[in-house]
Amino acid sequence: MQRDSPVTPTSPPIRYDTLVWSLVDAGLLKSALFYAERYFVEDVQNHDARHLYATVLIESGQPHTAHRLVNALATRKENRCIGCLNILAKACLQLGRHGQAREAFEACLQEMQVRESLGASPYTPTPSMGPRTASAFPDAATLYCQAGNSALKGNLHDAAAANYREALRLNKWLWEAFEGLCALGKIPPIDELFPPRPEPVLQKPGHIPVATGAGFFTPDAGNAGNVFNDWKPGFKPMEARAGPRDSIVTTDSSFYAEPSFHAPIRASRSQPANLAVQPPAVRPLSSADEAGPVTKKLRSTARQRPASTSTTAAEPHPLKPSKSAGAVPAAADDRPRGSKARARPALTNANLFSSSGRSAQNTAASSRLQALGVGKLGAGAGARRSTRLGSKPVVKVRPLSVSTLLCCVARGCVADPAKRQAATRRRVTAKTRSKSQLHDSGVEEEPGGATSALAPGSPGGLSAHSESPPPPSAAWTAEQERLAEEAYAAERTEYEMYNLMRKFASAARALALYDCRLCLGELADLPPHQQRSAFVMSMLGRAHYELGQYPAAERAFEAVRVLEPYRLWDMEVYSTLLWHLQRNIRLSFLAQELLSTNPKSPQAWIAVGNTFSLQKEKTQALTCFRRAAQLDPTCAYAYTLSGHESIDEDVNKAISFFQSALRADARHYNAWYGLGTCYMRMSKLRLADYHFRKASAIHPQNAVLLGCVGMVRERYMKYDEALELFDRAIEYSPENALVRYHRAKILIALKRYTAALADLQDLRDKSPEESNVLFQLAKVHRLMGNQVAFTQLLAEVRDVAPKSLGKIRKLAESIRAQDVGEEVMDEG
Repeated sequence: MQRDSPVTPTSPPIRYDTLVWSLVDAGLLKSALFYAERYFVEDVQNHDARHLYATVLIESGQPHTAHRLVNALATRKENRCIGCLNILAKACLQLGRHGQAREAFEACLQEMQVRESLGASPYTPTPSMGPRTASAFPDAATLYCQAGNSALKGNLHDAAAANYREALRLNKWLWEAFEGLCALGKIPPIDELFPPRPEPVLQKPGHIPVATGAGFFTPDAGNAGNVFNDWKPGFKPMEARAGPRDSIVTTDSSFYAEPSFHAPIRASRSQPANLAVQPPAVRPLSSADEAGPVTKKLRSTARQRPASTSTTAAEPHPLKPSKSAGAVPAAADDRPRGSKARARPALTNANLFSSSGRSAQNTAASSRLQALGVGKLGAGAGARRSTRLGSKPVVKVRPLSVSTLLCCVARGCVADPAKRQAATRRRVTAKTRSKSQLHDSGVEEEPGGATSALAPGSPGGLSAHSESPPPPSAAWTAEQERLAEEAYAAERTEYEMYNLMRKFASAARALALYDCRLCLGELADLPPHQQRSAFVMSMLGRAHYELGQYPAAERAFEAVRVLEPYRLWDMEVYSTLLWHLQRNIRLSFLAQELLSTNPKSPQAWIAVGNTFSLQKEKTQALTCFRRAAQLDPTCAYAYTLSGHESIDEDVNKAISFFQSALRADARHYNAWYGLGTCYMRMSKLRLADYHFRKASAIHPQNAVLLGCVGMVRERYMKYDEALELFDRAIEYSPENALVRYHRAKILIALKRYTAALADLQDLRDKSPEESNVLFQLAKVHRLMGNQVAFTQLLAEVRDVAPKSLGKIRKLAESIRAQDVGEEVMDEG
């Protein structure tokens, strides 16, 4: 249901500029950089977004990227941007280029003087940049996030996770806290951390119910026939004692009426002041009420209230009051004729929904129009007048007030206010004649003629046969419409920002849990302009790298280098990727660029170490990896690469490096894999199996880790378990040759020669000069009785690996069943 009038939100909507500045002031630079990049990517032509992004880059220690971002706009000859000049000067100061910084400052001053001479403002921000509000002290969410960062660096994982969750509970926009949970691997579902929000709706004028021939407001289609379901958001039901009968279809019903029923009512002299209008026990509301107005029948034997308040208080009533109204009045015949005050007859549901009950509808409509802001009704509009019996009422014809005219227009009563006033004068005589009849029947008149204002056929009431809804309310002024549109635009902006953040969080969570295929799907659902950002391309490259899809990962990282040539984050993964692809020249060029960008960054030294490792210079590579670990003791990857470089020469030393990596990051699966490899070489199968399983639990979709666990099962002669693990590994990575080779050996051991022959033939097509594949293929043909193929393959093995001549002769002499599955030529 749409709201009747614009409502100012309790807190101002979140915008990119205010959010980024608040994060910068709080010292949460990673979060600020994330949102600043999102803001800049949304509109690269927005100078405010560019200035904000460059400022955050400078604050986070990336002056090269900030310099590149504003240099082209600051150094052009015409229409130079003062903001870009100022940021360029700051970037040059951080880079140590003091001469260029001085020139940028002087150019900025010259531009300011030129604009001041023309009477223009030196710098006018665009409407996207709002005022900056700085806080003197960080809020609780910021403190929780900073406490979580400290606990994470101190290996207090439980405390860090608790602090990060509390920070996100207080402030959903702290991206740094979410990244901390990703680093810990303790990530709740996204819907729990970032619950989905309803889409904002543009606020419009409230809908005024349409009167029908049945004499009551037609309910909406979704209200299931309940007339009183259309309540205001701030409506509170009347305070009354609860009773067992609270349905409108019971014989003694108590219902929550429209808000107009709760207006202050001044009781007449024969009515107790502490009692409200009581709907008495009547028949239930049926379909007959919807057919048309029910004829009003006023019974002379209806029970009326006692004559005086004192008598009412002294004598008990036959019926107790229900929870939403006062006591049922006593019989009318018991009231003395000489009473000065008249009593109200008992209302029935039939009278309530018929034409005589429209005074309550008029009051209800007036309260709705008051909520719309049409105008304030008179002070006595909600109070009933009590007149003496036999006295002649004095009716005055007054000009219509502005609020009355607006109410009439809103309800579609008359099109011309002058006609409405003329119709009011024509009804004066009829009202004067009917007042005595109203007094005799006990029906009291509402102020302003509310009793007859909604009667069918009257000029002031809605037509009983009207089929079209009334026009929109005239109370919705242009100012209110403008405010509503501005509020909707602000809420819409925050809604889109929140949804975008949820999408990024889903992708980051999937990547942290190494569900790389899900991560790729989430990244594909991002808006196109966000997909072309360096942050998204970096995530894309890491996801392909973890899946073993090295060519796709290489293309993604090349795009990152084009978008941000001075980027340092994730470049250690890119350098390792180039090491796997044997890209010697590219790896060397990357290492030199990273060193020139920041010689004190661990990513640069890891790239240099990978370059030396690719050139088989293990000593120099190990020195570079140690340098990276010195620059950042929390860099687990530097320790892991050091262990891999030492594993061939000193296994114990390699174990020490891998353990240091796990102390820096317990979820670094490469270190668990390295320890498993060390224990495998030491023939400690139980420890190897434990560490391989730990690594596979962290990265369950890694085919190499599953293959390593399968190799341990193979050593234990548990071929069925090993075959299951190899099948899962090939399902995740069909192109993995090592896993497919080990599965072929397991199939040979299980005497499933046809399946083994298919795997080995596929490996031979991809690596025709691999001696181990040719040897196993020759063994399969010998076991299958294909002597010609066996002889041909042995000749190929002798040409490819001349040193294996003795083993070939042994295989040619005899192949025993117990020898199947043994590693004969797996070395080399």
